[in-house]
Amino acid sequence: MEYRLLGRSGLKVSVLTMGTMTFGGSEKIGNTGRAEAARQVDLCLDAGINLYDTANVYNGGISEEILGEVLAENGRRQKALIATKVRFRMGEGPNDAGLSRHHIMAQAEASLRRLKTDAIDLYQVHEWDGLTPIEETMEALDLLVRQGKVRYIGCSNYSGWHIMKALMAAERRNGQRFVSQQIHYSLHSRDAEYELVPIAQDQGLGVLVWSPLAGGLLSGKYRRDGGPESGRHVGGFREPPVYDWDKLYTVIETIVAIAEARGVSGAQVALSWLLGRPGISSVIIGGRNESQFRDNIAAAQLVLTAEERARLDAASQPPLLYPYWHQSFTAQDRLGPIDLDLISPYAEAFKRG
Repeated sequence: MEYRLLGRSGLKVSVLTMGTMTFGGSEKIGNTGRAEAARQVDLCLDAGINLYDTANVYNGGISEEILGEVLAENGRRQKALIATKVRFRMGEGPNDAGLSRHHIMAQAEASLRRLKTDAIDLYQVHEWDGLTPIEETMEALDLLVRQGKVRYIGCSNYSGWHIMKALMAAERRNGQRFVSQQIHYSLHSRDAEYELVPIAQDQGLGVLVWSPLAGGLLSGKYRRDGGPESGRHVGGFREPPVYDWDKLYTVIETIVAIAEARGVSGAQVALSWLLGRPGISSVIIGGRNESQFRDNIAAAQLVLTAEERARLDAASQPPLLYPYWHQSFTAQDRLGPIDLDLISPYAEAFKRG
């Protein structure tokens, strides 16, 4: 297993992270009980995976409870880093949601109890809160670190300007900065390349990727002529949204062609592509059963060729949005390496056009 530093911190995380949203869940997303959860965690630990991601809102806290119980046994906690999140509603009261100091502090204590641990290794704000001053949020997170209840802080599902506001709020008070962001990114959805991946590289944030298989759409099971009888999207799960099914199927066909030629699964190809993208620290894998985890874990050993990566890039390339197409036309003499990571693949096409 390969390990990478998480942003500018000294913390090393495995390139694969175990996601636990299915723990205690529903049939729509997977319903993993305690015994099966223990087997899955052991499988991941044996493979060298050291980061385990959950959230207080996952199944009303049950995911945290099961993960805490499993890690508390047989010395598992000493081998594992726990990442959890705060932001979404956890009660009926007016202050039972958001990123106020009140809600963050109360939910951190609740997560610590459910996880049966003295400290959360990575505490992530799960979503932007436009009603709470960012200074209040960052001060509360900083206090948790100073109290020893949280070791590192991160964000998830923030836009670029949200991240910069948070980083500046922390730096003005010499407080704790985010060391990472957790984002949606896949061959189906490369929106993060416009702002979130560049800001991570520029500001020294690690990148954790959620739903790297687009809720199973990139596994190879979904085809133009039909899909599986079970799975998240069959059960009505609509995250991520699909705006262009024709393009999605083109991406899937490219994945499947490479997978068949290599004798691996489509999921492994999609995961390996992500692990080779700029700025990625770790990709979160999940599964309804051990076989899915075993297959996903194998992606850590798969290295795609330059030609395979180029085929996947071409099939999945999104349109270049403003102001980036304008920069490509007029500013290439003054662009830096991070700018060019985004713009260079489009340059030849613009010249031909």
